[in-house]
Amino acid sequence: MNSFIVRLNFHGDLPFFLGSKRRREVIERRLTEKTSVKDVIESCGVPHPEADLILVNGQPVDFYHTLRANVDVDVYPAGFSPTFFTNKRLQITHSIKFLADGHLGRLSRSLRLLGLDVAYFNAAEDRQLLETMQRENRALLTRDRRLLMHAVVQNGYYPRSQYATEQTIEVIRRFDLLRLIAPFTRCLRCNARLEKVGKAEVMEKLKPLTKIYYEEFRRCSGCGQIYWPGSHFSKLQKRIGELHAQFSKSAA
Repeated sequence: MNSFIVRLNFHGDLPFFLGSKRRREVIERRLTEKTSVKDVIESCGVPHPEADLILVNGQPVDFYHTLRANVDVDVYPAGFSPTFFTNKRLQITHSIKFLADGHLGRLSRSLRLLGLDVAYFNAAEDRQLLETMQRENRALLTRDRRLLMHAVVQNGYYPRSQYATEQTIEVIRRFDLLRLIAPFTRCLRCNARLEKVGKAEVMEKLKPLTKIYYEEFRRCSGCGQIYWPGSHFSKLQKRIGELHAQFSKSAA
């Protein structure tokens, strides 16, 4: 078949994936065979879970739409221009379970601190991550765009920042999580729920000064780790307050 040209315009923050030299450009791809719009978008470096609305010549399509002639393609991220084609969105706007890859340990801990369900495996291979993601129906959090491009990934996000606090704000905003925040309800080590427990039940595991100065305790329902409002508690509260403040500022 004759060659044809696909002109791609990436909106919102999607040009982040294009490289500094191309972020303001309309990208042209000359193709010689019919190709899915998903493959063309990802050939530009944009993972498909980042694309929430795709318009081909102004009309919404899904990832499997085949391109075979000269067209203009507009790609929008989640949360961008929500007033049109709201019934043609491709991504889930909110999620309650996540899986973070091995490079996002600080983000995982930060989200767990807020009571959010985040599975994290420090040394897991890509195959193991994808299997867990599918089996447990989790949204994938990773800064490995190739991992995010796997066809089995239906819901995921690539944190733009390299810093955990900013990444936390991004994830809260992307998946509309503010109303789900419940600090100090999830184990920072294993992600299981914390349960209130009487002091007498954990007395033998406490250090001498802890026995004297603290009366309220929680125990992890998974690994058994004991938590109490120790000297670190006020620091954690301050951190949570900072997260709330930054989210409010970013949403303004």
